[in-house]
Amino acid sequence: MAVINQTDRAIKIIAILRQASKNMVRPATVSLIERYGRNPYLILVGCLLSLRTKDSVSLPAALRLFELATTPQDMIVIPLNTIMDLIYPVGFYRKKAALLLAISQELIQNFGGNVPDTREELLSLPGVGHKTANLVLSQGFNIPAICVDTHVHRIANRLGLVQSITPQETEEQLKKILPQKYWSEFNTLLVMWGQNICTPRSPRCSACPIAPLCPKKGATHSR
Repeated sequence: MAVINQTDRAIKIIAILRQASKNMVRPATVSLIERYGRNPYLILVGCLLSLRTKDSVSLPAALRLFELATTPQDMIVIPLNTIMDLIYPVGFYRKKAALLLAISQELIQNFGGNVPDTREELLSLPGVGHKTANLVLSQGFNIPAICVDTHVHRIANRLGLVQSITPQETEEQLKKILPQKYWSEFNTLLVMWGQNICTPRSPRCSACPIAPLCPKKGATHSR
């Protein structure tokens, strides 16, 4: 019975967030899809650039890079220093530039230049973890997957939808209460909400329409 109640509550939260986030800036991945369509390679590259970097920095960097390279074949002929210059100032830009070349080479050598569409194969690529793999699956291939980033992990716990320590635990618990049709959307909604309302410190609870449904777990201060 508890699972059913949690499912109903989660669906209600999603419905409210859909309306409340209509005028918010979309996450970088959504912006890339709007511009280039569901291109798994561009989504993979964009996600890697966004790791530990704000969307306001990673998205312009990705767009600069994509002016020269939109395929693994394009990427591997660009000098490393040029890639670094294009993606600067994303976090760890030197390491990420080398990673983009390594991944592109791997895709060419082992996957015919295409991004694989299974979690296991995606995780075999250098630098790709569960968050990135799930984002590529959900946004690049439209395959149901829950991408758990820092916003999803924090807010899902704060809402009491899960009780987890790690993002992977959050993913597994969310799978039990969310119907598959909501999996891909859940990340987009919670990223926007986490960037604008449900911030890590001092969340804006007074301006939050889902506050009546939220036990505010772990939120010691709010506005």
